Amino acid sequence: MTDTDQTIAPADHEISGRSIRLEDVTKRYPGQARPAVDGVTLEIPEGQVVMLVGPSGCGKTTTLKMINRLIEPSEGRIMLGDEDVTSIDGDQLRRRIGYVIQAGGLFPHMSVSQNIALVPKMLGWNKARITARIDELLELVGLDPDVYRHRYPKELSGGQQQRVGVARALAADPPVLLMDEPFGAVDPITRQRLQDELIRIQQEVRKTMVIVTHDFDEAVKLGDWIVVFRDSAQIVQYDTPERILAEPADEFVEDFIGSGAALKQLALRRVREVETIEAVVAPAGGDPTEALERAKQIGHNHVVVTDKRDRPIAWPSRRALSRMQQLPTELDPALPAVGSGATLNDALDTMLVSSAGACLVTGRNGVFEGVVDVETVMDAITAAREAAAERSTDAPVGTNTGTVAAVPAEDAEASADD
Repeated sequence: MTDTDQTIAPADHEISGRSIRLEDVTKRYPGQARPAVDGVTLEIPEGQVVMLVGPSGCGKTTTLKMINRLIEPSEGRIMLGDEDVTSIDGDQLRRRIGYVIQAGGLFPHMSVSQNIALVPKMLGWNKARITARIDELLELVGLDPDVYRHRYPKELSGGQQQRVGVARALAADPPVLLMDEPFGAVDPITRQRLQDELIRIQQEVRKTMVIVTHDFDEAVKLGDWIVVFRDSAQIVQYDTPERILAEPADEFVEDFIGSGAALKQLALRRVREVETIEAVVAPAGGDPTEALERAKQIGHNHVVVTDKRDRPIAWPSRRALSRMQQLPTELDPALPAVGSGATLNDALDTMLVSSAGACLVTGRNGVFEGVVDVETVMDAITAAREAAAERSTDAPVGTNTGTVAAVPAEDAEASADD
Protein backbone atom coordinates (compact mmCIF):
# COMPACT_ATOMS: atom_id res chain seq x y z
CA MET A 1 0.00 0.00 0.00
CA THR A 2 1.10 3.54 -0.48
CA ASP A 3 2.20 5.93 2.24
CA THR A 4 -1.19 7.61 1.89
CA ASP A 5 -2.87 4.33 2.76
CA GLN A 6 -0.72 3.96 5.86
CA THR A 7 -1.38 7.39 7.31
CA ILE A 8 -4.93 8.18 6.27
CA ALA A 9 -7.58 5.78 7.55
CA PRO A 10 -11.36 6.07 7.52
CA ALA A 11 -12.35 8.08 10.57
CA ASP A 12 -15.14 5.67 11.52
CA HIS A 13 -12.92 2.57 11.49
CA GLU A 14 -10.50 2.61 14.40
CA ILE A 15 -7.54 0.24 14.60
CA SER A 16 -8.65 -3.04 16.19
CA GLY A 17 -5.36 -4.88 15.78
CA ARG A 18 -2.54 -5.32 18.26
CA SER A 19 1.19 -5.05 17.75
CA ILE A 20 3.33 -8.19 17.51
CA ARG A 21 6.98 -8.48 18.50
CA LEU A 22 9.24 -11.47 17.99
CA GLU A 23 12.31 -11.22 20.23
CA ASP A 24 15.33 -13.37 19.24
CA VAL A 25 13.01 -16.17 18.12
CA THR A 26 14.69 -19.37 16.96
CA LYS A 27 13.31 -22.71 15.77
CA ARG A 28 15.55 -25.77 15.66
CA TYR A 29 14.51 -29.20 14.41
CA PRO A 30 16.33 -32.37 15.51
CA GLY A 31 18.83 -33.63 12.96
CA GLN A 32 19.13 -30.32 11.09
CA ALA A 33 22.47 -28.54 11.11
CA ARG A 34 20.97 -25.06 10.78
CA PRO A 35 17.95 -23.58 12.54
CA ALA A 36 14.81 -23.20 10.41
CA VAL A 37 14.53 -19.72 11.96
CA ASP A 38 17.61 -18.16 13.48
CA GLY A 39 17.29 -15.40 16.08
CA VAL A 40 14.61 -13.22 14.46
CA THR A 41 13.53 -9.97 16.07
CA LEU A 42 10.58 -8.45 14.25
CA GLU A 43 8.20 -5.63 15.13
CA ILE A 44 4.79 -5.71 13.43
CA PRO A 45 2.80 -2.49 13.97
CA GLU A 46 -0.81 -2.69 15.09
CA GLY A 47 -3.43 -2.38 12.38
CA GLN A 48 -0.89 -2.88 9.58
CA VAL A 49 -0.45 -5.56 6.90
CA VAL A 50 3.02 -7.13 6.90
CA MET A 51 3.97 -9.51 4.09
CA LEU A 52 6.59 -12.24 4.58
CA VAL A 53 8.39 -13.16 1.35
CA GLY A 54 11.46 -15.13 0.37
CA PRO A 55 12.58 -18.27 -1.45
CA SER A 56 11.01 -21.67 -0.72
CA GLY A 57 12.25 -23.15 2.55
CA CYS A 58 13.55 -19.86 3.94
CA GLY A 59 11.48 -20.07 7.14
CA LYS A 60 8.68 -17.60 6.42
CA THR A 61 5.85 -20.08 7.11
CA THR A 62 7.64 -21.34 10.23
CA THR A 63 7.91 -17.75 11.45
CA LEU A 64 4.21 -17.19 10.81
CA LYS A 65 3.14 -20.38 12.62
CA MET A 66 5.25 -19.53 15.67
CA ILE A 67 3.15 -16.40 16.20
CA ASN A 68 0.08 -18.54 17.05
CA ARG A 69 2.29 -21.40 18.24
CA LEU A 70 1.16 -23.97 15.75
CA ILE A 71 4.93 -24.40 15.80
CA GLU A 72 6.58 -23.91 19.19
CA PRO A 73 9.70 -21.72 19.19
CA SER A 74 12.90 -23.27 20.54
CA GLU A 75 14.06 -19.94 21.96
CA GLY A 76 12.90 -16.36 22.29
CA ARG A 77 9.73 -14.49 23.17
CA ILE A 78 6.66 -13.54 21.17
CA MET A 79 4.68 -10.54 22.39
CA LEU A 80 1.08 -9.78 21.45
CA GLY A 81 0.70 -6.22 22.62
CA ASP A 82 2.17 -6.31 26.13
CA GLU A 83 1.50 -10.02 26.65
CA ASP A 84 4.08 -12.78 26.28
CA VAL A 85 2.15 -15.46 24.40
CA THR A 86 4.88 -18.08 24.83
CA SER A 87 3.77 -18.47 28.44
CA ILE A 88 0.04 -19.11 27.91
CA ASP A 89 -2.00 -22.10 26.73
CA GLY A 90 -1.60 -22.60 22.95
CA ASP A 91 -5.25 -23.54 22.33
CA GLN A 92 -6.46 -20.44 24.14
CA LEU A 93 -4.04 -18.32 22.12
CA ARG A 94 -5.24 -19.72 18.78
CA ARG A 95 -8.83 -18.81 19.61
CA ARG A 96 -7.67 -15.19 19.81
CA ILE A 97 -5.78 -15.19 16.51
CA GLY A 98 -7.45 -15.67 13.13
CA TYR A 99 -5.75 -18.12 10.77
CA VAL A 100 -6.34 -18.59 7.03
CA ILE A 101 -4.71 -21.14 4.74
CA GLN A 102 -5.08 -22.08 1.07
CA ALA A 103 -8.64 -22.99 -0.02
CA GLY A 104 -9.96 -21.67 3.28
CA GLY A 105 -9.30 -24.89 5.21
CA LEU A 106 -13.04 -25.43 5.70
CA PHE A 107 -14.48 -28.55 7.30
CA PRO A 108 -16.32 -30.31 4.44
CA HIS A 109 -19.01 -31.87 6.66
CA MET A 110 -20.01 -28.49 8.11
CA SER A 111 -22.13 -25.81 6.47
CA VAL A 112 -20.85 -22.29 5.92
CA SER A 113 -22.62 -21.16 9.10
CA GLN A 114 -21.19 -24.02 11.14
CA ASN A 115 -17.66 -23.33 9.89
CA ILE A 116 -17.86 -19.64 10.79
CA ALA A 117 -19.43 -20.38 14.19
CA LEU A 118 -16.65 -22.71 15.39
CA VAL A 119 -14.61 -20.32 17.54
CA PRO A 120 -17.56 -18.24 18.84
CA LYS A 121 -19.15 -21.48 20.09
CA MET A 122 -15.90 -22.44 21.82
CA LEU A 123 -15.91 -19.02 23.49
CA GLY A 124 -19.46 -19.53 24.77
CA TRP A 125 -21.31 -17.00 22.64
CA ASN A 126 -25.11 -17.36 22.66
CA LYS A 127 -27.02 -18.50 19.57
CA ALA A 128 -28.46 -15.08 18.69
CA ARG A 129 -25.05 -13.41 18.84
CA ILE A 130 -23.48 -16.12 16.71
CA THR A 131 -26.24 -15.93 14.08
CA ALA A 132 -25.92 -12.15 13.84
CA ARG A 133 -22.13 -12.44 13.55
CA ILE A 134 -22.37 -15.03 10.76
CA ASP A 135 -24.62 -12.79 8.67
CA GLU A 136 -22.47 -9.73 9.38
CA LEU A 137 -19.31 -11.51 8.24
CA LEU A 138 -20.85 -13.02 5.11
CA GLU A 139 -21.91 -9.51 4.10
CA LEU A 140 -18.41 -8.26 4.90
CA VAL A 141 -16.74 -10.79 2.57
CA GLY A 142 -19.27 -10.16 -0.21
CA LEU A 143 -21.50 -13.25 0.13
CA ASP A 144 -25.28 -12.98 0.49
CA PRO A 145 -26.19 -14.69 3.81
CA ASP A 146 -29.56 -15.88 2.50
CA VAL A 147 -27.82 -17.62 -0.40
CA TYR A 148 -24.70 -19.04 1.24
CA ARG A 149 -25.52 -19.53 4.93
CA HIS A 150 -26.57 -23.18 4.62
CA ARG A 151 -24.33 -24.29 1.76
CA TYR A 152 -21.48 -26.75 2.18
CA PRO A 153 -17.89 -26.24 0.97
CA LYS A 154 -18.35 -28.62 -1.98
CA GLU A 155 -21.12 -26.31 -3.25
CA LEU A 156 -18.78 -23.30 -3.32
CA SER A 157 -16.19 -22.16 -5.85
CA GLY A 158 -12.56 -21.84 -4.75
CA GLY A 159 -12.93 -18.10 -4.35
CA GLN A 160 -16.10 -18.48 -2.29
CA GLN A 161 -14.41 -21.02 -0.03
CA GLN A 162 -11.57 -18.59 0.55
CA ARG A 163 -14.01 -15.82 1.45
CA VAL A 164 -15.68 -18.10 3.99
CA GLY A 165 -12.23 -18.95 5.36
CA VAL A 166 -11.57 -15.25 5.95
CA ALA A 167 -15.00 -14.86 7.57
CA ARG A 168 -14.28 -17.78 9.90
CA ALA A 169 -10.91 -16.30 10.87
CA LEU A 170 -12.63 -13.01 11.76
CA ALA A 171 -15.56 -14.63 13.59
CA ALA A 172 -14.48 -13.88 17.16
CA ASP A 173 -13.12 -10.44 16.20
CA PRO A 174 -9.45 -11.33 16.83
CA PRO A 175 -6.89 -8.52 16.86
CA VAL A 176 -4.49 -10.50 14.66
CA LEU A 177 -5.05 -12.36 11.38
CA LEU A 178 -2.39 -14.75 10.05
CA MET A 179 -2.60 -15.92 6.44
CA ASP A 180 -0.44 -18.59 4.80
CA GLU A 181 -0.48 -18.35 0.98
CA PRO A 182 -4.22 -17.57 1.21
CA PHE A 183 -4.83 -17.05 -2.52
CA GLY A 184 -2.33 -19.52 -3.94
CA ALA A 185 -4.91 -22.13 -4.96
CA VAL A 186 -7.22 -20.00 -7.12
CA ASP A 187 -7.07 -18.78 -10.72
CA PRO A 188 -5.49 -15.37 -11.49
CA ILE A 189 -8.79 -13.50 -11.98
CA THR A 190 -10.27 -14.84 -8.73
CA ARG A 191 -6.95 -14.12 -7.01
CA GLN A 192 -7.12 -10.46 -8.03
CA ARG A 193 -10.71 -10.15 -6.81
CA LEU A 194 -9.89 -11.78 -3.47
CA GLN A 195 -6.93 -9.46 -3.01
CA ASP A 196 -9.18 -6.48 -3.70
CA GLU A 197 -11.73 -7.83 -1.22
CA LEU A 198 -9.08 -8.25 1.48
CA ILE A 199 -7.93 -4.65 0.96
CA ARG A 200 -11.52 -3.46 1.34
CA ILE A 201 -12.10 -5.60 4.44
CA GLN A 202 -8.92 -4.29 6.06
CA GLN A 203 -10.12 -0.72 5.54
CA GLU A 204 -13.09 -1.59 7.73
CA VAL A 205 -11.69 -3.94 10.38
CA ARG A 206 -8.14 -2.50 10.74
CA LYS A 207 -6.63 -5.76 12.03
CA THR A 208 -2.96 -6.60 12.32
CA MET A 209 -2.34 -8.98 9.41
CA VAL A 210 0.73 -11.10 8.73
CA ILE A 211 0.65 -12.81 5.34
CA VAL A 212 3.05 -15.32 3.79
CA THR A 213 3.28 -15.25 0.00
CA HIS A 214 5.67 -16.46 -2.69
CA ASP A 215 4.37 -13.77 -5.04
CA PHE A 216 6.25 -10.48 -4.75
CA ASP A 217 3.60 -8.65 -6.80
CA GLU A 218 1.00 -9.76 -4.25
CA ALA A 219 3.24 -8.51 -1.44
CA VAL A 220 3.50 -5.10 -3.08
CA LYS A 221 -0.24 -4.93 -3.61
CA LEU A 222 -1.37 -6.01 -0.15
CA GLY A 223 1.40 -4.94 2.19
CA ASP A 224 1.96 -1.84 4.23
CA TRP A 225 5.36 -3.41 4.93
CA ILE A 226 7.34 -6.27 3.37
CA VAL A 227 9.88 -8.52 5.08
CA VAL A 228 12.33 -10.16 2.65
CA PHE A 229 13.88 -13.32 4.12
CA ARG A 230 16.79 -15.45 3.01
CA ASP A 231 17.69 -18.89 4.49
CA SER A 232 16.89 -19.48 8.19
CA ALA A 233 14.59 -16.44 8.09
CA GLN A 234 17.51 -14.03 7.95
CA ILE A 235 15.97 -10.61 7.33
CA VAL A 236 17.53 -8.92 4.32
CA GLN A 237 15.15 -5.95 4.13
CA TYR A 238 12.09 -4.78 6.05
CA ASP A 239 10.51 -1.72 4.50
CA THR A 240 7.56 -0.31 2.59
CA PRO A 241 6.84 -1.73 -0.87
CA GLU A 242 7.76 1.62 -2.35
CA ARG A 243 11.17 1.75 -0.70
CA ILE A 244 12.00 -1.87 -1.53
CA LEU A 245 11.22 -1.28 -5.20
CA ALA A 246 13.13 1.99 -5.30
CA GLU A 247 16.02 1.05 -2.99
CA PRO A 248 16.56 -2.74 -2.76
CA ALA A 249 19.01 -3.51 0.03
CA ASP A 250 21.30 -5.73 -2.05
CA GLU A 251 21.53 -8.01 -5.07
CA PHE A 252 19.54 -10.71 -3.29
CA VAL A 253 16.53 -8.38 -3.00
CA GLU A 254 17.01 -7.16 -6.57
CA ASP A 255 16.97 -10.75 -7.83
CA PHE A 256 13.92 -11.57 -5.74
CA ILE A 257 12.02 -8.55 -7.05
CA GLY A 258 12.86 -9.72 -10.55
CA SER A 259 12.60 -7.84 -13.81
CA GLY A 260 10.12 -5.07 -14.44
CA ALA A 261 10.59 -3.22 -11.15
CA ALA A 262 9.47 -0.02 -12.86
CA LEU A 263 6.21 -1.67 -13.91
CA LYS A 264 5.66 -2.90 -10.36
CA GLN A 265 5.46 0.77 -9.31
CA LEU A 266 1.93 0.66 -10.70
CA ALA A 267 0.98 -1.50 -7.73
CA LEU A 268 1.76 1.37 -5.37
CA ARG A 269 -1.28 3.40 -6.38
CA ARG A 270 -4.93 2.49 -5.83
CA VAL A 271 -7.88 3.03 -8.08
CA ARG A 272 -9.62 4.89 -5.25
CA GLU A 273 -6.87 7.53 -5.40
CA VAL A 274 -7.76 8.63 -8.92
CA GLU A 275 -10.78 10.51 -10.15
CA THR A 276 -13.47 8.38 -11.76
CA ILE A 277 -15.59 9.33 -14.76
CA GLU A 278 -19.38 9.37 -14.53
CA ALA A 279 -21.33 6.95 -16.70
CA VAL A 280 -24.82 6.44 -18.06
CA VAL A 281 -26.48 3.92 -15.72
CA ALA A 282 -29.62 1.92 -16.47
CA PRO A 283 -31.47 -0.78 -14.47
CA ALA A 284 -31.26 -4.46 -15.42
CA GLY A 285 -34.19 -5.57 -17.59
CA GLY A 286 -35.00 -1.98 -18.56
CA ASP A 287 -35.68 -0.34 -21.90
CA PRO A 288 -32.56 -0.34 -24.13
CA THR A 289 -34.00 2.38 -26.39
CA GLU A 290 -34.25 4.82 -23.52
CA ALA A 291 -30.72 3.96 -22.34
CA LEU A 292 -29.40 4.41 -25.88
CA GLU A 293 -30.96 7.86 -26.20
CA ARG A 294 -29.45 8.99 -22.90
CA ALA A 295 -26.02 7.77 -23.99
CA LYS A 296 -26.29 9.66 -27.28
CA GLN A 297 -27.35 12.88 -25.54
CA ILE A 298 -24.38 12.79 -23.18
CA GLY A 299 -21.95 11.53 -25.80
CA HIS A 300 -21.09 8.25 -24.11
CA ASN A 301 -20.46 5.09 -26.11
CA HIS A 302 -21.49 2.61 -23.41
CA VAL A 303 -24.17 2.17 -20.75
CA VAL A 304 -23.61 0.53 -17.36
CA VAL A 305 -26.40 -1.88 -16.47
CA THR A 306 -26.85 -2.41 -12.72
CA ASP A 307 -28.91 -4.83 -10.63
CA LYS A 308 -31.24 -4.01 -7.73
CA ARG A 309 -28.24 -3.63 -5.40
CA ASP A 310 -26.56 -1.12 -7.75
CA ARG A 311 -23.90 -3.62 -8.81
CA PRO A 312 -22.79 -3.52 -12.46
CA ILE A 313 -23.70 -6.63 -14.44
CA ALA A 314 -23.13 -5.50 -18.05
CA TRP A 315 -21.58 -2.67 -20.05
CA PRO A 316 -23.08 -2.79 -23.56
CA SER A 317 -22.01 -0.43 -26.33
CA ARG A 318 -24.44 1.79 -28.20
CA ARG A 319 -24.27 -0.61 -31.14
CA ALA A 320 -25.17 -3.54 -28.89
CA LEU A 321 -28.00 -1.55 -27.32
CA SER A 322 -29.53 -0.88 -30.74
CA ARG A 323 -29.96 -4.65 -31.22
CA MET A 324 -31.46 -5.39 -27.80
CA GLN A 325 -35.09 -5.90 -26.89
CA GLN A 326 -34.34 -5.71 -23.17
CA LEU A 327 -31.35 -4.71 -21.06
CA PRO A 328 -29.38 -7.68 -19.62
CA THR A 329 -30.46 -9.27 -16.34
CA GLU A 330 -27.53 -11.67 -15.86
CA LEU A 331 -23.93 -10.88 -14.96
CA ASP A 332 -21.54 -10.74 -17.89
CA PRO A 333 -18.63 -13.00 -16.81
CA ALA A 334 -16.23 -10.91 -18.91
CA LEU A 335 -17.31 -7.60 -17.35
CA PRO A 336 -14.19 -5.38 -17.05
CA ALA A 337 -14.55 -4.28 -13.43
CA VAL A 338 -12.14 -3.70 -10.53
CA GLY A 339 -12.66 -2.78 -6.90
CA SER A 340 -11.73 0.66 -5.65
CA GLY A 341 -8.93 -0.98 -3.65
CA ALA A 342 -7.39 -2.51 -6.76
CA THR A 343 -4.05 -1.24 -7.99
CA LEU A 344 -3.52 0.76 -11.15
CA ASN A 345 -1.67 -2.28 -12.44
CA ASP A 346 -4.85 -4.34 -11.97
CA ALA A 347 -6.86 -1.61 -13.70
CA LEU A 348 -4.54 -1.56 -16.71
CA ASP A 349 -4.67 -5.36 -16.97
CA THR A 350 -8.46 -5.19 -16.95
CA MET A 351 -8.51 -2.44 -19.57
CA LEU A 352 -6.49 -4.61 -21.95
CA VAL A 353 -9.46 -6.96 -22.31
CA SER A 354 -12.04 -4.16 -22.46
CA SER A 355 -13.31 -2.93 -25.83
CA ALA A 356 -13.99 0.42 -24.17
CA GLY A 357 -10.34 1.03 -23.25
CA ALA A 358 -11.51 1.59 -19.69
CA CYS A 359 -12.90 -0.35 -16.72
CA LEU A 360 -15.71 -0.08 -14.20
CA VAL A 361 -14.95 0.67 -10.54
CA THR A 362 -16.91 -0.88 -7.69
CA GLY A 363 -16.93 -0.12 -3.98
CA ARG A 364 -18.30 -1.91 -0.95
CA ASN A 365 -20.66 -4.78 -1.74
CA GLY A 366 -19.81 -4.35 -5.41
CA VAL A 367 -21.73 -1.07 -5.79
CA PHE A 368 -20.86 0.82 -8.98
CA GLU A 369 -18.79 3.97 -8.39
CA GLY A 370 -17.63 5.13 -11.82
CA VAL A 371 -15.28 4.50 -14.74
CA VAL A 372 -11.49 4.77 -15.00
CA ASP A 373 -9.79 5.12 -18.40
CA VAL A 374 -6.22 4.75 -19.62
CA GLU A 375 -5.56 8.49 -19.66
CA THR A 376 -6.51 8.84 -15.99
CA VAL A 377 -4.23 5.97 -15.01
CA MET A 378 -1.27 7.33 -16.96
CA ASP A 379 -1.68 10.76 -15.35
CA ALA A 380 -1.73 9.11 -11.91
CA ILE A 381 1.44 7.16 -12.70
CA THR A 382 3.27 10.36 -13.62
CA ALA A 383 2.13 12.03 -10.40
CA ALA A 384 3.17 8.99 -8.34
CA ARG A 385 6.68 9.01 -9.75
CA GLU A 386 7.08 12.70 -8.94
CA ALA A 387 5.80 12.15 -5.40
CA ALA A 388 8.04 9.11 -4.86
CA ALA A 389 11.12 11.21 -5.52
CA GLU A 390 10.28 13.42 -2.53
CA ARG A 391 8.69 10.97 -0.10
CA SER A 392 10.49 9.34 2.85
CA THR A 393 9.28 7.00 5.59
CA ASP A 394 10.43 5.35 8.83
CA ALA A 395 10.38 1.57 8.94
CA PRO A 396 9.69 -0.65 11.95
CA VAL A 397 12.51 -2.80 13.27
CA GLY A 398 13.43 -6.15 11.78
CA THR A 399 16.66 -7.88 12.81
CA ASN A 400 18.34 -11.19 13.36
CA THR A 401 20.51 -11.81 16.42
CA GLY A 402 23.67 -9.74 16.18
CA THR A 403 22.70 -8.14 12.87
CA VAL A 404 20.60 -5.14 12.08
CA ALA A 405 18.77 -5.59 8.79
CA ALA A 406 16.22 -3.82 6.71
CA VAL A 407 15.97 -0.48 8.48
CA PRO A 408 16.61 2.90 6.91
CA ALA A 409 20.18 4.11 7.30
CA GLU A 410 19.16 6.92 9.64
CA ASP A 411 17.58 4.37 12.04
CA ALA A 412 20.27 1.68 11.89
CA GLU A 413 22.31 2.94 14.85
CA ALA A 414 19.26 3.18 17.10
CA SER A 415 18.03 -0.26 16.06
CA ALA A 416 21.38 -1.86 16.80
CA ASP A 417 20.82 -1.04 20.48
CA ASP A 418 17.56 -3.04 20.61
